[in-house]
Amino acid sequence: MKLYQSDRAPNPRRARMFMAEKGIDLDQVEIINLDIMAGENLTDEYKTKNPLGGVPTLELDNGTCIAESMAISRYFEEIHPEPPLMGTNPEEKAIIEMWNRRMELNLLFPVAMAFRNLSRAFEDRETCSTEYGEISFERATKMFGFLNKHLANSEYIAGESYSVADITALCTVDFARVVKLRIGEEQTHLKRWHDSVSARASAKA
Repeated sequence: MKLYQSDRAPNPRRARMFMAEKGIDLDQVEIINLDIMAGENLTDEYKTKNPLGGVPTLELDNGTCIAESMAISRYFEEIHPEPPLMGTNPEEKAIIEMWNRRMELNLLFPVAMAFRNLSRAFEDRETCSTEYGEISFERATKMFGFLNKHLANSEYIAGESYSVADITALCTVDFARVVKLRIGEEQTHLKRWHDSVSARASAKA
């Protein structure tokens, strides 16, 4: 099994953390690091595995390639159901899916767009807009505030159990440092949560 990824990107980290939470020994997985700044993920060879050129991509021993961190996470949830990270009954599964989507659409995506448009790191391959980057930064900032209020009454993102939604949120909050967005001193509930999930062994994956 091979995992094509980049150490500095949030989505590969989501996959690595999910695998670590499942007790999968990452030393038993061939980790292939791609320099996305240099465009190694855009080569014809890599695009035979992932036509969109994103990371991560999991290549199974039979040659099947699974791209997108959530698809990879779903694969491991199915073959390693314990501990459950996507819920155990219809209600839990729906609530975790709801919160994970919120983290993706309202936190991860704005942070990513702020980074790409304000840093212009990939302007050699895509159009950048400073205005859109600033709007995205504002959206992400507001989401930090929303999460602080939400976590005043919830131990974890999707309730009282650690889930994939916490993985998505942690990877995004940490990555947000690249656009100088950090947890405010007044956001005590968000900081409490961040300290808690950062202390888990999987956070170092």
